[in-house]
Amino acid sequence: MQSTIHVTADYQEVDAHAPSSTYYTTGVNAGGVVGRLKTYTGQRFNNSPVPPRKRRASHDDKSKAQKFLIDVQETIQILMEQEDTDGDYQITVNDLGPKSFSVGTADSGGYRKIDIRGTYMLSNLLQELALAKDYGRKHIVLDEARLNENPVDRLSRMIRHNFWQGLTRRIDADGLELITADTKNRSANHNPRIYIPHGEDAVFDYYKHVAETRKHLKLDVQRLPKDITPEFVKSINDRPGILALAMRQDNNTLVGVPFVVPGGRFNEMYGWDSYFETLGLLIDDRVDLAHDMVDNFCYQIKHYGKILNANRSYYLSRSQPPFLTDMALRTYERQAIQDKNWLRQVLQAAIKEYHTVWMASPRLDPKTQLSRFRPDGVGIPPETEASHFDHVIEPYAKALGIPIVDYMQQYNDGQIKEPELDEYFLHDRAVRESGHDTTYRFEKVCANLATVDLNTLLYKYEVDIAHAIRNILDGDLKDYDGNSQRAEDWEERARLRRDRINKYLWNEEKSLYYDYDTVKEEQTTYDSVTAFWTMWAGCASKEQAMKMTVNSLAKFEVLGGLVSGTEESRGVISLDRPNRQWDFPYGWAPHQIMAWRAFENYGMHDVAARLAYRWLYTITKSFVDFNGVVPEKYDVVGLTHKVQVEYGNVGTDFKFVPREGFGWMNASYQIGLTIINTQMRRALGTCTSPDLFFERALKRQNMLNETQLRRRKSSEAAAKKFTRNGSDTAAITRIGAESGIGGSNTPLNFVELTEPLSADQVLDN
Repeated sequence: MQSTIHVTADYQEVDAHAPSSTYYTTGVNAGGVVGRLKTYTGQRFNNSPVPPRKRRASHDDKSKAQKFLIDVQETIQILMEQEDTDGDYQITVNDLGPKSFSVGTADSGGYRKIDIRGTYMLSNLLQELALAKDYGRKHIVLDEARLNENPVDRLSRMIRHNFWQGLTRRIDADGLELITADTKNRSANHNPRIYIPHGEDAVFDYYKHVAETRKHLKLDVQRLPKDITPEFVKSINDRPGILALAMRQDNNTLVGVPFVVPGGRFNEMYGWDSYFETLGLLIDDRVDLAHDMVDNFCYQIKHYGKILNANRSYYLSRSQPPFLTDMALRTYERQAIQDKNWLRQVLQAAIKEYHTVWMASPRLDPKTQLSRFRPDGVGIPPETEASHFDHVIEPYAKALGIPIVDYMQQYNDGQIKEPELDEYFLHDRAVRESGHDTTYRFEKVCANLATVDLNTLLYKYEVDIAHAIRNILDGDLKDYDGNSQRAEDWEERARLRRDRINKYLWNEEKSLYYDYDTVKEEQTTYDSVTAFWTMWAGCASKEQAMKMTVNSLAKFEVLGGLVSGTEESRGVISLDRPNRQWDFPYGWAPHQIMAWRAFENYGMHDVAARLAYRWLYTITKSFVDFNGVVPEKYDVVGLTHKVQVEYGNVGTDFKFVPREGFGWMNASYQIGLTIINTQMRRALGTCTSPDLFFERALKRQNMLNETQLRRRKSSEAAAKKFTRNGSDTAAITRIGAESGIGGSNTPLNFVELTEPLSADQVLDN
């Protein structure tokens, strides 16, 4: 069935690229403007998967942008039947449909048809129909410009207007139902539960009132003790719950201070994720929400003693990499009216965290005076998948002749004492606190390591606090105990830490920083891209920065961005030694963002831009080919988000339209776009391969070696094989000037994503 639809003449024009909340609620798509006239039986092409293609009819006005009249539900049904051949509610390059779908034009009243062709435009059509349905629209007028929009512009717009909103949470009466959901909860008790810090009486009373007045929530409100010990945290693992965050008065009631979650199963406020999300929010002019994120961190330090791994009860003993000072200063810089008192309060919290968490036992190594990820804790981390530790527990359970499940229960209850497991889980908790869970870099050793990551971040704390005291706060800053803080003291702390980093972590021979094992008293040998964080913080000398760039960057720079660690450092992978998600060949948003700023700090903008382009290309290509997906991580060597690794990939499981992306991935895209130039953005819009785009520049710098050339040729060969040398149109997305993608003025025509333009073709146009 197809519908002929009419449009009333009197309506307000709306920007074709307006946010969906505007586009589908105003103008021609406001309720009642589009109506059904009659329904007729359209031709169904049962004998051929591809209907005959029609040219644009002469009836249609070529001088103005094309618009389509569409019956939303009916079109979704037919489109999915025809194009979603693998049944995943998405239209991707993996689907084997005809990749051509006819829709009626507005000028002909929906009678004359035009073909929408290719994976990208068809998936955009599906997404727009799903969004229209969200707003209750049964019939719509849809701009063609919304379907062939430059993918860079489309993704950036979706992040700004859709994804941040989809990831924003509040903990209060209206937000509880959404935030208390926890797919990581493996306990028998799944009733929503919230834990309130000691001394927060008004907050406790508020939630008790919510529980009494909204009985359908079945909310369990619990008060935390003043002293939160590892034993206490373990004791409530069978009763997990959300941890309360900051609230403020609004119209004589308390409301939750909002925050952004990473997405997917990570439905709480995470430590270092929040820093990168905040950077993205600031670029998208969400200064208010960035401010709120900082306030929630201060609340955590005040009431839980640290910035938490995340605000769930089972994370109470763990922190994550500290970024609060830079997060606060960047937010302060963007405030319309810069509030020095607010900044003082934030830095007071940061000073408390610095002294009581990172510069205290058990995290501080007394000999080197460097810090380690070494959290307190008892038992097995409960938030993992049920079988996550089976391979670890199995030999111990076999030795006692009992099932793994029974052994784990008795070990957690303290009935079984096993020092080897105590040591294993000490390091496992440290890995999770590091944010790099998991990696062979930290396997069975993390708690002993003075890592380059952590000590670089603490150096930045010291420099930031000194800078704020001297240059912003007029020398006026006190800690929570009323002790005056002097810039000179914090500068001296920074100098001493830089000297220790150079003494223990810098390797002159290898031109790279390495973690230091405080037990073995030697450097480790794992090449980690976090070595470049020293340049982000500014503690590397100009000479060290140049040596790392010239001698070590090539170890990590691959087609799709920066890889977490080298293949050699990771070691051989087998059934008994599987891939770890923070090792080669995987790339992560925080590593890219930190490196971009690192190279910019040392005047190497060309390097930062090149690395940013590689990463943005990886994101954009997946976005185009896979129905708008924006996942947690990528295989940056194989250029895929379909990773075979622990935990899989978050952000890929959605129907019809992505609504969240993934927190720090969203941020990395918005940040990266501020680093590349106009020419790069144009090439990115046509998905031009990085190695081809930068080929001439890399040759000039002698960075395009035989290994990289072989890698590129292998990638191209794989692409040809996947598409049967280009003959399989179901696996190809075509982008070009005719569709409007890449900018209306570009002379490029039909770029195949599997066979991108050469650098010369892009640069010469």
